[in-house]
Amino acid sequence: MILRALALAGGLAGAAGLSQFPEFSQQYMQRLGGAVDELGRAVARFDADAASVGLDRMAALDALAEGGAMGAARARTMQETIDRHARLQDDLTALQGAGPFMRARLAGHLGDREIAARAMAAFEPAIPATFEGAVFAGTGFLGGWAAVAALLGLARGLFRRRRTVLPSPM
Repeated sequence: MILRALALAGGLAGAAGLSQFPEFSQQYMQRLGGAVDELGRAVARFDADAASVGLDRMAALDALAEGGAMGAARARTMQETIDRHARLQDDLTALQGAGPFMRARLAGHLGDREIAARAMAAFEPAIPATFEGAVFAGTGFLGGWAAVAALLGLARGLFRRRRTVLPSPM
């Protein structure tokens, strides 16, 4: 009996935890879109600055790297920004239009740690895992249980066969 209760508790905990995936992945995608937009602006500004002095992106990165320690550090940072933008853009492209089940299949595209950490920090559960949600869920559970029990009790009373006691032959 204790094992069944523990299994039920584990199942409920697993259900509550895993049921959060659709909402978390939706919030992750919103943050991913924002990150792609912001990184895109930074890359576009860099490309525009490079073009204004007659350089393409790679030549501008090389010119920065040749400009001393600060320039080399800035070139590395900009290259990381460009690479991250490309990676996140690919993730966003793969996830756009995907529903929760497809996002689960594409979970590898939800792997940016910075975005995941920020999404988790702001995440609010989508099922009654808060106190208020638990109160409403408990009330709904008790109300639904009582309504179904009452309906089944009425149905059982209406369709119950009455036993007729026949006199036994002597």
